[in-house]
Amino acid sequence: MNLPYFLGCPQWQHPAWNARLPAGSSPLERYSRVFNAVEGNTSFYATPSRRQCEQWRTQVPEQFRFLFKFPRQITHDDLLCGAEGQVRPFVDRLAPLKDVLGPFLLQLPAAFGPQHLTDLWRFVDGLPASLSCTVEVRHRDFFAKGDAERALNRGLLERSLARVCFDSRALFAASAEDAATREAQGKKPRLPVHVLPGEAAVIRYVGHPDLLANRPFLAPWVERVACWIEAGKQPFVFIHMPDNGDALALAALWHEMLTERLPWLAPLPLGRQVSQPGLF
Repeated sequence: MNLPYFLGCPQWQHPAWNARLPAGSSPLERYSRVFNAVEGNTSFYATPSRRQCEQWRTQVPEQFRFLFKFPRQITHDDLLCGAEGQVRPFVDRLAPLKDVLGPFLLQLPAAFGPQHLTDLWRFVDGLPASLSCTVEVRHRDFFAKGDAERALNRGLLERSLARVCFDSRALFAASAEDAATREAQGKKPRLPVHVLPGEAAVIRYVGHPDLLANRPFLAPWVERVACWIEAGKQPFVFIHMPDNGDALALAALWHEMLTERLPWLAPLPLGRQVSQPGLF
């Protein structure tokens, strides 16, 4: 799929997607015929084997991008402190994918606060020159528009690092009438959305379970992403739903809205949606 931006989901397979994805020899190959990026959430819990990475590389085209998360041990357990020695073995394991690696996702927990910024700069400054990353923070001081947020943004801009935009507003606007929404609201952070302009902006959007209720929440992103595309940038947009079986429907709605703003975009090659998600 040849898109001027990167679009994906937090995974590349789900039983509910089978009827909508094109034919292919593997779930990843089928997914990559519609989307050109994926969040590599599995690496947060366990680093894939080199053999597994070799197999994945044969299943995606050269324009595809994996955005792997740094392991939990590095970001959450060690809070980046003394973790430099763990980076090289992690990156070496992913070497078969080196030409299809997007920026790594450095997702930091709420426990990682302003007092840890020195560790953040030490960590990113010590990364291999060939490795790029984006930073997602969850401590509330980084959203308060005070000294802590200014220090964070200044350090990111100085290093040309993007700040991940995690947008859960639509999710928390929903009444939790189903188990998937209740679970998602219990696990996902509820934080303001602060955008730091950058060359590799990453948007992680978690949707409302009622598909069409997402329109007003997506509309501002449509304009921002369209402007980035028109400026020659290639942002990353990842679509989540409380039940990710519904993520393809939301991705189709998102791309349809973006196409209304940029009519020259090609449609997503998805099969027909059998039923609308989010009808309780």
